[in-house]
Amino acid sequence: MKLSQFKFKLPEELIAQYPARFRDESRLMVLNRADGSIAHKQFKDVLDYFNEDDLFVFNNTKVFPARLYGNKEKTGAQIEVFLLRELNRESRLWDVLVEPARKIRIGNKLYFGDDETVVAEVIDNTTSRGRTLRFLYDGTHEEFKRDLFCLGETPLPRNINRPVEPEDEENFQTVFACKEGAVSAPGAGRHFSRELLKRMEIKGINSAFITSHMSLGNFRDIDVEDLTKHKMDSEQMEVTPETAKQINAVKDTNHNICAVGVTVMRALETVVGTEGKIKSFSGWTNKFIFPPYDFTVANSMISNFHLPYSTFLMMNAAFGGYDEVMHAYDVAVKEKYQFGVYGDAMLII
Repeated sequence: MKLSQFKFKLPEELIAQYPARFRDESRLMVLNRADGSIAHKQFKDVLDYFNEDDLFVFNNTKVFPARLYGNKEKTGAQIEVFLLRELNRESRLWDVLVEPARKIRIGNKLYFGDDETVVAEVIDNTTSRGRTLRFLYDGTHEEFKRDLFCLGETPLPRNINRPVEPEDEENFQTVFACKEGAVSAPGAGRHFSRELLKRMEIKGINSAFITSHMSLGNFRDIDVEDLTKHKMDSEQMEVTPETAKQINAVKDTNHNICAVGVTVMRALETVVGTEGKIKSFSGWTNKFIFPPYDFTVANSMISNFHLPYSTFLMMNAAFGGYDEVMHAYDVAVKEKYQFGVYGDAMLII
């Protein structure tokens, strides 16, 4: 497959700037892989397509306030710092992106907060935009993380063209988020309200949770036409032995396993063995899935509507069929579905 095959015209007004008023009342398109048919529903109708003892697999990652603003020593120039991951707890080392990158050199100090209580020193240039910062802070690790995160804001993606609002702190998370480490929310999981999870439980549909900390690598532009030459950034993930056992038991009974989001699907395909069983795992994955691809674990998938050329769209096309998914996206544009992390959802069955 070529990058250019994932181009489609997306009017800017269809990129959702705000979430639906209620999580489970966004729109839902249902794409049937068997015949290519499309149905238009509300997200709360998703349970109509599942039965007792089926399984939803969720990503319980939690987004942290990764975007903060500091001032460069001497010049006072404002620098945006995007926290990617903590490299060393004891030394307070963080892998970050900085903008504007050209103004930052090794040895520069950055000051954060009105009282400048948090100071960081640039100690390494890792990429053209990336840096390693050492935060200079007296206090416990818990106090440091508390103060650092108080300075940060919810890292809404760039295609949400408005200031961050207080409601975003809650809206940008799933209701089951608990494992801190992501810089973006798993959009498909956002549609599940507590009420919908309770209805699932009453219907006898089970839940399993994996952790996959979504990184900015998902949003980087692909700069090669030949997709086999694209290298995904690695993401930290975990599938516990208990979760692996739970998924394998459902697979043995031939019940439906639904991957809620592309991060879940990638994680499942990362840890599946040659015999089709899930293995427990804690580590990193850089698996890049695009058509054609034979999926082993899940037989249905929930995803948001994603932007042109995105790795998320490629995953959808791999699972739902390239022609079927691209046609569904054409329909979504005509029907004015909302795209992006705050947008509407697609169920592929």
